[in-house]
Amino acid sequence: MKLAIVKYNAGNIQSVLYALERIGMEAVVTDDHAELQSADKVIFPGVGEASSAMNYLKERELDTLIKNLTQPVLGICLGMQLMCTHSEENDTECLGLFDTEVKKFTGQLKIPQIGWNLVQEGKEPLFTGIQKDPYCYFVHSYYAALCEATAAVTEYGVRFSSALQKGNFYGVQFHPEKSAAVGEQLLKNFIHL
Repeated sequence: MKLAIVKYNAGNIQSVLYALERIGMEAVVTDDHAELQSADKVIFPGVGEASSAMNYLKERELDTLIKNLTQPVLGICLGMQLMCTHSEENDTECLGLFDTEVKKFTGQLKIPQIGWNLVQEGKEPLFTGIQKDPYCYFVHSYYAALCEATAAVTEYGVRFSSALQKGNFYGVQFHPEKSAAVGEQLLKNFIHL
Protein backbone atom coordinates (compact mmCIF):
# COMPACT_ATOMS: atom_id res chain seq x y z
CA MET A 1 0.00 0.00 0.00
CA LYS A 2 1.52 3.30 -1.07
CA LEU A 3 0.23 6.36 0.74
CA ALA A 4 1.15 9.85 -0.45
CA ILE A 5 0.64 13.19 1.29
CA VAL A 6 0.49 16.24 -0.99
CA LYS A 7 3.40 18.54 -0.15
CA TYR A 8 2.51 22.23 -0.44
CA ASN A 9 2.95 25.34 1.67
CA ALA A 10 0.32 24.43 4.25
CA GLY A 11 1.25 23.17 7.71
CA ASN A 12 0.05 20.16 9.66
CA ILE A 13 1.78 17.45 7.64
CA GLN A 14 3.86 16.24 10.61
CA SER A 15 0.83 15.52 12.82
CA VAL A 16 -0.80 13.57 9.95
CA LEU A 17 2.38 11.50 9.56
CA TYR A 18 2.39 10.74 13.32
CA ALA A 19 -1.28 9.72 13.20
CA LEU A 20 -0.57 7.34 10.31
CA GLU A 21 2.42 5.89 12.20
CA ARG A 22 0.15 5.21 15.18
CA ILE A 23 -2.03 2.99 12.96
CA GLY A 24 1.01 1.28 11.44
CA MET A 25 1.12 3.16 8.11
CA GLU A 26 3.91 5.08 6.43
CA ALA A 27 3.42 7.82 3.85
CA VAL A 28 5.63 9.71 1.46
CA VAL A 29 5.31 13.53 1.50
CA THR A 30 5.70 14.72 -2.09
CA ASP A 31 4.72 17.22 -4.76
CA ASP A 32 6.09 14.90 -7.48
CA HIS A 33 3.36 14.24 -10.04
CA ALA A 34 4.41 10.65 -10.82
CA GLU A 35 4.58 9.73 -7.12
CA LEU A 36 1.15 11.17 -6.42
CA GLN A 37 -0.39 9.47 -9.47
CA SER A 38 1.08 6.08 -8.54
CA ALA A 39 -0.02 6.18 -4.88
CA ASP A 40 -2.88 3.91 -3.78
CA LYS A 41 -4.30 6.69 -1.59
CA VAL A 42 -3.58 10.42 -1.43
CA ILE A 43 -4.04 12.67 1.62
CA PHE A 44 -4.37 16.42 1.02
CA PRO A 45 -3.98 18.06 4.46
CA GLY A 46 -3.67 21.71 5.25
CA VAL A 47 -3.60 24.49 7.77
CA GLY A 48 -3.14 27.93 6.32
CA GLU A 49 -4.68 30.47 3.98
CA ALA A 50 -6.65 29.54 0.87
CA SER A 51 -5.32 31.94 -1.80
CA SER A 52 -1.60 31.38 -1.13
CA ALA A 53 -2.19 27.63 -0.96
CA MET A 54 -4.05 27.66 -4.30
CA ASN A 55 -1.29 29.79 -5.88
CA TYR A 56 1.31 27.24 -4.77
CA LEU A 57 -0.75 24.37 -6.22
CA LYS A 58 -1.19 26.22 -9.54
CA GLU A 59 2.50 27.11 -9.83
CA ARG A 60 3.35 23.40 -9.65
CA GLU A 61 0.31 22.31 -11.71
CA LEU A 62 -0.82 20.30 -8.69
CA ASP A 63 -4.32 21.80 -9.08
CA THR A 64 -4.82 19.95 -12.39
CA LEU A 65 -3.12 16.83 -11.07
CA ILE A 66 -5.36 16.57 -7.97
CA LYS A 67 -8.52 17.06 -10.04
CA ASN A 68 -7.51 14.16 -12.29
CA LEU A 69 -6.57 11.64 -9.59
CA THR A 70 -8.67 8.45 -9.79
CA GLN A 71 -7.65 6.80 -6.49
CA PRO A 72 -9.24 7.81 -3.15
CA VAL A 73 -8.18 11.32 -2.06
CA LEU A 74 -8.82 12.69 1.46
CA GLY A 75 -8.75 16.44 2.06
CA ILE A 76 -8.29 17.55 5.67
CA CYS A 77 -9.29 21.04 6.95
CA LEU A 78 -7.92 23.57 4.42
CA GLY A 79 -7.33 20.63 2.05
CA MET A 80 -11.07 19.90 2.05
CA GLN A 81 -11.93 23.60 1.61
CA LEU A 82 -9.62 23.82 -1.41
CA MET A 83 -11.56 20.92 -2.97
CA CYS A 84 -14.72 23.11 -3.01
CA THR A 85 -15.63 25.59 -5.78
CA HIS A 86 -14.78 28.91 -4.11
CA SER A 87 -13.64 30.27 -0.76
CA GLU A 88 -14.57 33.62 0.76
CA GLU A 89 -11.04 33.64 2.19
CA ASN A 90 -9.42 36.27 -0.07
CA ASP A 91 -12.02 35.50 -2.78
CA THR A 92 -10.25 32.32 -3.91
CA GLU A 93 -11.27 30.09 -6.82
CA CYS A 94 -10.68 26.52 -5.65
CA LEU A 95 -10.51 23.07 -7.29
CA GLY A 96 -14.28 22.61 -7.77
CA LEU A 97 -14.38 18.92 -6.84
CA PHE A 98 -17.25 19.52 -4.40
CA ASP A 99 -20.00 21.82 -5.64
CA THR A 100 -20.19 24.08 -2.61
CA GLU A 101 -18.88 27.42 -1.33
CA VAL A 102 -16.56 27.95 1.62
CA LYS A 103 -17.88 30.76 3.82
CA LYS A 104 -16.58 32.67 6.84
CA PHE A 105 -18.32 32.25 10.18
CA THR A 106 -20.18 35.44 11.09
CA GLY A 107 -22.13 36.87 14.01
CA GLN A 108 -21.17 36.60 17.66
CA LEU A 109 -19.25 33.35 17.27
CA LYS A 110 -15.74 32.98 18.64
CA ILE A 111 -13.53 32.58 15.55
CA PRO A 112 -11.72 30.38 14.85
CA GLN A 113 -13.79 27.53 16.21
CA ILE A 114 -11.20 25.61 18.23
CA GLY A 115 -11.97 22.40 20.07
CA TRP A 116 -14.26 19.40 20.14
CA ASN A 117 -17.61 19.48 18.41
CA LEU A 118 -20.33 17.00 17.53
CA VAL A 119 -20.21 15.37 14.08
CA GLN A 120 -23.66 14.15 13.06
CA GLU A 121 -25.17 12.17 10.19
CA GLY A 122 -21.77 10.66 9.36
CA LYS A 123 -22.08 8.49 6.24
CA GLU A 124 -20.23 5.35 5.30
CA PRO A 125 -17.59 4.52 4.21
CA LEU A 126 -15.62 7.17 6.18
CA PHE A 127 -17.72 6.72 9.33
CA THR A 128 -17.99 2.89 9.25
CA GLY A 129 -17.50 1.44 12.75
CA ILE A 130 -17.57 4.88 14.41
CA GLN A 131 -20.17 5.48 17.12
CA LYS A 132 -23.10 7.68 16.19
CA ASP A 133 -22.53 11.43 16.67
CA PRO A 134 -18.87 11.37 17.76
CA TYR A 135 -16.92 14.42 18.91
CA CYS A 136 -14.03 15.50 16.67
CA TYR A 137 -11.39 18.22 16.93
CA PHE A 138 -11.82 21.39 14.85
CA VAL A 139 -9.70 24.52 14.23
CA HIS A 140 -11.23 26.74 11.52
CA SER A 141 -12.69 30.14 10.67
CA TYR A 142 -14.31 29.06 7.38
CA TYR A 143 -16.76 26.26 6.62
CA ALA A 144 -18.15 24.40 3.61
CA ALA A 145 -21.86 25.03 3.10
CA LEU A 146 -24.25 22.06 3.06
CA CYS A 147 -24.59 20.45 -0.37
CA GLU A 148 -25.32 17.17 -2.16
CA ALA A 149 -21.82 15.89 -1.29
CA THR A 150 -22.28 16.49 2.48
CA ALA A 151 -21.26 13.29 4.32
CA ALA A 152 -21.49 14.65 7.90
CA VAL A 153 -22.93 17.75 9.53
CA THR A 154 -21.72 19.92 12.43
CA GLU A 155 -23.31 22.97 13.98
CA TYR A 156 -21.41 26.09 15.03
CA GLY A 157 -23.79 29.01 14.65
CA VAL A 158 -24.83 27.42 11.35
CA ARG A 159 -25.09 23.82 10.15
CA PHE A 160 -22.18 23.07 7.83
CA SER A 161 -20.47 20.16 6.07
CA SER A 162 -17.95 18.58 8.45
CA ALA A 163 -17.35 15.83 5.86
CA LEU A 164 -17.83 15.71 2.08
CA GLN A 165 -17.75 12.85 -0.39
CA LYS A 166 -18.16 12.67 -4.15
CA GLY A 167 -16.80 9.81 -6.23
CA ASN A 168 -13.21 9.10 -5.14
CA PHE A 169 -12.90 12.45 -3.34
CA TYR A 170 -13.41 12.71 0.43
CA GLY A 171 -12.95 15.61 2.81
CA VAL A 172 -13.20 16.32 6.53
CA GLN A 173 -13.21 19.77 8.14
CA PHE A 174 -12.05 18.41 11.51
CA HIS A 175 -8.59 17.00 12.17
CA PRO A 176 -8.72 13.19 12.32
CA GLU A 177 -5.06 13.20 13.40
CA LYS A 178 -6.13 15.09 16.57
CA SER A 179 -9.50 13.39 17.10
CA ALA A 180 -8.32 10.40 19.19
CA ALA A 181 -9.88 6.97 18.51
CA VAL A 182 -12.57 8.39 16.20
CA GLY A 183 -9.95 10.02 14.00
CA GLU A 184 -7.82 6.87 13.93
CA GLN A 185 -10.82 4.81 12.83
CA LEU A 186 -11.66 7.33 10.11
CA LEU A 187 -8.09 7.22 8.78
CA LYS A 188 -8.21 3.40 8.81
CA ASN A 189 -11.52 3.49 6.94
CA PHE A 190 -9.97 5.76 4.31
CA ILE A 191 -6.88 3.57 3.95
CA HIS A 192 -9.04 0.44 3.53
CA LEU A 193 -11.35 1.93 0.90
